[in-house]
Amino acid sequence: MKIRNLLPGLLLFLGLAMQAQEKKALSLDEAISLATTKSTEAGLADTRVTTSKLDVDNVKNNVYPDFKVSGQYMRITNPTVKFKIPLGNDEPADPGDGSGGSTASPSVNQIMFAQASLSMPIFSGFKLRNSIDASENIYKAQTFNAANTKEQLAMQAIMLYVNLYKAEQSIALIQENLKSADQRVTDFTAMEQNGLLARNDLLKAQLQSSNIQLTLDDARKKAAVINYQLVTLLKLPEGTQVVTGDAYFKNAQGITPTATEAEAIAQRSDLEALRWQQKAAEANIKVAKGDYYPSLALSAGYVALDIQNVVQVYNAVNFGVGVSYDISGIFKNNKKVKAAQSRAEETRYQVALLTDRVKVQVQEALENYNLSLKQNKVYTEAVDQATENYRIVKDKYDNGLVDTNDLLEADVEQLQAKLNQAFSKADMTQRYYELLNASGKLTGSFNLQSNQN
Repeated sequence: MKIRNLLPGLLLFLGLAMQAQEKKALSLDEAISLATTKSTEAGLADTRVTTSKLDVDNVKNNVYPDFKVSGQYMRITNPTVKFKIPLGNDEPADPGDGSGGSTASPSVNQIMFAQASLSMPIFSGFKLRNSIDASENIYKAQTFNAANTKEQLAMQAIMLYVNLYKAEQSIALIQENLKSADQRVTDFTAMEQNGLLARNDLLKAQLQSSNIQLTLDDARKKAAVINYQLVTLLKLPEGTQVVTGDAYFKNAQGITPTATEAEAIAQRSDLEALRWQQKAAEANIKVAKGDYYPSLALSAGYVALDIQNVVQVYNAVNFGVGVSYDISGIFKNNKKVKAAQSRAEETRYQVALLTDRVKVQVQEALENYNLSLKQNKVYTEAVDQATENYRIVKDKYDNGLVDTNDLLEADVEQLQAKLNQAFSKADMTQRYYELLNASGKLTGSFNLQSNQN
């Protein structure tokens, strides 16, 4: 009975363990799409855009008139009411001593009051219009900031994907080399037992096998760390093991980059965001200068009053135009305008500084990409050379012409050449996308599904 009761729990545990180790084949397009739509940073960027759009709507609301309605109903005790004006020919006025007329005090125990007011700005020194322009420019800047954030998220996903691919290739190549090393140890052990090999040579082979095992363990650790970082960025279920595809890396040599400094300056989202921030700063200068002008507003209102047994007022409509002018603002506002002008000047310098950085980044990315092409060609040739070298050394070793050190060294060189070739393919792909990123064309080069989510 106890075993029977434990069986469902064991099955559930095994199911969870298998789920935690779930493998997911993920293309580079999918990784970038998830990074730019599902990551926390992407959500934050989109929320900031939404907030900025709502700020624009709030500023535009200032153009519309303000309409307020208020009313009061109050119960009061019976007061003594004395009139200061004659109420009729038979009702003498107050003699002036504060005692009031001879009319009896009316009974008053409630007051009702209602009021409606309308105020509409007509002229405010162009502050409303310029405030709207500034808020719209900030909204556009925030939109490009969000695009730049997603561009960087795409680059981050690419780098993690490339590094995971490198780690997976390292594990595969090292495992293959470890099999050969273990087989060599097995062969050397049999030879040493039969007196055909010195024990020192066997120990060298065993030491190399141990070192390869340590390298494999380190590669697995790196793969696990990178996989966790990628899963966290893409908001995949915890425990997912991403399996990269090699389509992008096999075709890396066929990619032809087209990137110029002019394209980068025109297309970089972060640079465009700064340009809109500069326009917003210039609009804020006009807002600050608006305090030099008077404000003009149209106003209207309606009042109704009912004091029980005393007075009733209805249809008391008022309307007119109000003008206000802060004379002291002519002198005080000078510093405010200068501060706004200084902030606009800061933004202009930021645009110029980032423009120079973009030029440097594009040039550096282009040089790195061209270097990766040359390195890949060299590393590809090196694999053939290392493979042939190991074959020759192995043949000489079998014929007793070289010692164990030469054989093991040739084997290490062959492994290193294969690793370099695998890494160079990945580096070449990464450098290409870094060039697109520097040019502001990274996310546009992928068929993302961000508009559909």
